[in-house]
Amino acid sequence: MPLSVGILVFDGVDELDFVGPLDVFGAANWGRDDMKIVTIANRRDHVRGVNGLKVLPDHHFSDAPQLDVVIVPGGLGTDELIKCEAVLEWLRETAKSARWICSVCTGSFVLEGAGLTEGRRITTHSGAIDQLRAITLGQVVEGQRYVVDGNVVTAAGVSAGIDMSLWVIGQIYGADHAKTVQGLLEYYPAPPYSG
Repeated sequence: MPLSVGILVFDGVDELDFVGPLDVFGAANWGRDDMKIVTIANRRDHVRGVNGLKVLPDHHFSDAPQLDVVIVPGGLGTDELIKCEAVLEWLRETAKSARWICSVCTGSFVLEGAGLTEGRRITTHSGAIDQLRAITLGQVVEGQRYVVDGNVVTAAGVSAGIDMSLWVIGQIYGADHAKTVQGLLEYYPAPPYSG
């Protein structure tokens, strides 16, 4: 049975929040062909990312496969997601059987809204830490690219979703395979402006 990875997409999703993990999991499947990666939305037509990218989801909630890994990206659209009971209920049901429940950036607010972070250590984008701390029943961690608590893995802002995804790949397929994926993607961050 192939590993099933599902990425939630929605209007206002930050493109790199979902495309980064999608690329990491896709590269992890090169030469293996034992993983299925899908996008899932609460509608059947296209969604538009925060920067205008249009994406036609593979599945609606009603026909989405059972997932081993679920990834909830962030973006401006999360404000609406946390008000949508259909999204939160789908996430609760999906989380019951998923091996890994992941979020990137403000996607952690959606996990919180679904009740999946209670008592857990979590993180989010540095600009949303105080807002998350004010509402969560979990413990908010600052200054880490991603935080692991049981099977819940939350990543800080945007590019941290790549780090998180590499870590999850290492847990599923081993560190050597994750290092190979990192090499395939030439992911060795060296930003020109740091500090």
